Amino acid sequence: MLTLRTAFKHSRALVALAGLLIGCKPAVPDAPTPVAPTTATPAQYGTPYAGVPNREDAVIYQVNMRAFSQNGNFAGVTARLDSIKAIGVNVLYLMPIYPVGALKSVNSPYCVKDYTAVNPEFGTLDDLRTLVDGAHARGLTVMLDWVANHTSFDHAWIAAHPDWYLRDGAGNILSPPNTTYTDVAQLNFSSAPMRLAMIAAMKSWVYTANVDGFRCDYSDPVIPPDFWKQAIDTLRNVKTHKLLLLAEGTRSANFTSGFDYNFGFNFYGALRNVYGSNGAATSLTLLNTSEYVGANATQQVVRYTTNHDVNGSDGTPVALYGGNAGAMSAFVIASCFKGVPFVYNGQEAGMTAPITFPFTTVKVQWGQHADVKRAYQQLLATRAASPALQHGAPVAYSTNDVCAFTKSAGNDQALVLVNVRNAPTQYAVPAALANTTWTNALQGGSVTVGTQILLPAYGYMILKK
Repeated sequence: MLTLRTAFKHSRALVALAGLLIGCKPAVPDAPTPVAPTTATPAQYGTPYAGVPNREDAVIYQVNMRAFSQNGNFAGVTARLDSIKAIGVNVLYLMPIYPVGALKSVNSPYCVKDYTAVNPEFGTLDDLRTLVDGAHARGLTVMLDWVANHTSFDHAWIAAHPDWYLRDGAGNILSPPNTTYTDVAQLNFSSAPMRLAMIAAMKSWVYTANVDGFRCDYSDPVIPPDFWKQAIDTLRNVKTHKLLLLAEGTRSANFTSGFDYNFGFNFYGALRNVYGSNGAATSLTLLNTSEYVGANATQQVVRYTTNHDVNGSDGTPVALYGGNAGAMSAFVIASCFKGVPFVYNGQEAGMTAPITFPFTTVKVQWGQHADVKRAYQQLLATRAASPALQHGAPVAYSTNDVCAFTKSAGNDQALVLVNVRNAPTQYAVPAALANTTWTNALQGGSVTVGTQILLPAYGYMILKK
């Protein structure tokens, strides 16, 4: 649920804001007449990338620019594109690249001063283009983070179009109500000109930087679904580009609006409960239905064991899931049970230090825990080679201590067994699976599944036939 996120995160709220507009006026009578935004299509930079995967085939890698390299810039990411690609991902998601506001600032990347400019902290537009070009050359799709809910208080819209913001009865522009986010100003989505300006800014990056989609920050619950439908319909009309669109939200209306993905907040919370509070592994199965309400056959939920928010607030996977072995065990479930896998920069290096907001004090220490990186590579390569693991519908055989499921696609079959406890666990094989022969998809060799399987602490098996 959205309430799993903690109070210092400046890109989103912790509570539902269903009563947002109560007692607040979106405009005042003497507000200036809005000037219609320009909708001229910018010139296309580069050649639209033809390798964007189908949405169900994505494996997403999140880059936190400030922490990713010692210099915290685009060039630092470009220099490591081969290493990113080698993990087994095919989508690169960049946290906000836009200038950060100075007025009332807490230096949050989600406090956007200009939707159409590049933050000089990271480099220039040419540096961004070099990154995108390099990613495309390596078969990587590039998504930008889009912050639609609010702007900085020194954004040009504040002075030019105060009616584009939520205001009180005296005309004062408000921060997002019921939050601690005093550094940002809440936009008013009943303003048609604001919507057009926002959508035009999104669309401009498809042309000026040749990007392939957006992860849309805090898509629920303030921003109305009809805005997202309007924006997505416009973006889908860019026929020269295939775009991937991820909602950082959970509501089923996001699927109806046209998003490719929702974000697996609830699955993350369930994983934490299973690994940290001895919750039953069987609880994870329910999320395969509830998180997919409203989704069509190919729309997906992005599932993760960490991201920039929870890494800073809750701790690293190493801390959350019981060391490197537990972190890998949890990632097997998140990446193979159902949905699109998600890797946050540094988790493949087995980082023990969290990258805390505003992400300026900790740098990813690359080259450590080579065994951890190999485990990620091996798992994602195995998943990529298996139509069943990628696209099959899971049939769960879980117990309290073991997450177990089969998946099939055509003639390809997979059986996944994951011990969620830090102690050896005996798994009683159900009759449907007992006395069957498989191939070990990770180590090779034949495996006969009898009536009992002993899994070591946080141990996992991926079998195929």
